[in-house]
Amino acid sequence: MSLEVQDLVVEIDGRRVVDGVSFSVPDGARVGLIGESGSGKSLTALAILGLLPEAATASGSIRWDGRELIGLPDRELAKLRGDEIGIVFQEPRTALNPIRTVGRQIGESIRIHEGVSRKEASLRAIAEADRVRLPEPAEIVRRYPHQLSGGQRQRVAIAMALACRPRLLIADEATTALDVTIQAEILELLNGLVDRDGMSLVFITHDLAVLSQVATHAVVLEDGRVVERGPLTTLLTSPESPITQGLLRDATATVWKPGGIS
Repeated sequence: MSLEVQDLVVEIDGRRVVDGVSFSVPDGARVGLIGESGSGKSLTALAILGLLPEAATASGSIRWDGRELIGLPDRELAKLRGDEIGIVFQEPRTALNPIRTVGRQIGESIRIHEGVSRKEASLRAIAEADRVRLPEPAEIVRRYPHQLSGGQRQRVAIAMALACRPRLLIADEATTALDVTIQAEILELLNGLVDRDGMSLVFITHDLAVLSQVATHAVVLEDGRVVERGPLTTLLTSPESPITQGLLRDATATVWKPGGIS
């Protein structure tokens, strides 16, 4: 399956915040959306899944495996979320339900999309916790989000997003809230899972150094518009737009390994 975004426009209260954004994500591709805060990258991701704020409207075209998503009833979009397209948000503390165990939250998507029993979902939740390298998975699934570290909560969020083996993963600033050591571990985990499952990836970030670890191509946004696009190696070595040049100067060398992308 492939994702095609064409001339996407998002307006909030009459103000255009995404303006004619186009890009494609072929099967198995790793594409980054990068830009400074307010560039429209996260709103683009929310538009793909039909999760825009109530005051926002989307126009243009978003096609998933040839099927138009803009205007699709929410009930149909809900079938896609988690099943065919998974998403991991920046801050798992707000994405996770504080009064449910993490095991129940991992298993919920499995029950909804695959119709398995509660017992089967519980067993699958343990397996998914193990797959994202959570320690003592049979024990940790009984805990609540506040009982976990930030890195562990993000692993739970990844397990939830990937439990039904979606064909596309959208990671929206998925490592920004983590310290650099945990950030590197999460990036390594995502790389391994994407490779293993053969997923496509849309990785959203403001940090070229982080993007260099997970993507091969990038689309650079500024004020809701695409200002540059191309192979990540080119953007890292020969950036053309002032915004890309600024992002390169700001790249955190802590996790950047020049030449690490093929």
